[in-house]
Amino acid sequence: MTRPPTAAQRRIIDAADPQTGRISGGAAQLARLVALKLAFRHPRPPHEHFLTPAGHRVREAPPEAAAPAPGGVVPPPPSAPSSTGVFTARLGGEPGPVSSPARTREVRTAWQGLLEIRRMTSPDGATDRPCAWERGRLAHAAALALEAAGCPPASTTEPGYRVTETPQPEAVAVHDPDPTARTACATALRQAGWQVSEHARPRGDRYLLASPRRA
Repeated sequence: MTRPPTAAQRRIIDAADPQTGRISGGAAQLARLVALKLAFRHPRPPHEHFLTPAGHRVREAPPEAAAPAPGGVVPPPPSAPSSTGVFTARLGGEPGPVSSPARTREVRTAWQGLLEIRRMTSPDGATDRPCAWERGRLAHAAALALEAAGCPPASTTEPGYRVTETPQPEAVAVHDPDPTARTACATALRQAGWQVSEHARPRGDRYLLASPRRA
């Protein structure tokens, strides 16, 4: 983005739903926010608009941080990370802080969007079981369910869950050395519509095997 949103566009961003990031406004203003990659249009009716992670960062930035520099270029907020604006679930082991207010908001928005996909693609409108989109991205879908439930992913310095693929079709493994944390991961996945069982490796460490429930 080379220019800041206009005052009218900024008002739309500031008025976004704090839980889901849903925005409303004139068609031209919404289309411009989409072009600026600050919002996206849901592909299914009623085609509502939601802030992207980049849009959330603009919303969080103080007014002075959004002021254009000489030449009309907008300097990023001092704390804004370099990002393409595309949400990625944490599989565990990624560098950087595990949690932040911005990350919590992005996870919540992504999870609400996924529930909406479940609702729209299920014949009965159910949201209690994974959809085809999740079955095509098992590791990331499981990681999103865990992170949305408040289970902390592992970082390069902190313990937490790690989600890995397995040779078994439609199943992922969830590793966490802490028994209590592992139980919390199992509960979170079951509540998100996954079948979960616990297993032990030959060397003794335990892990979860999770697969998306179909009915």
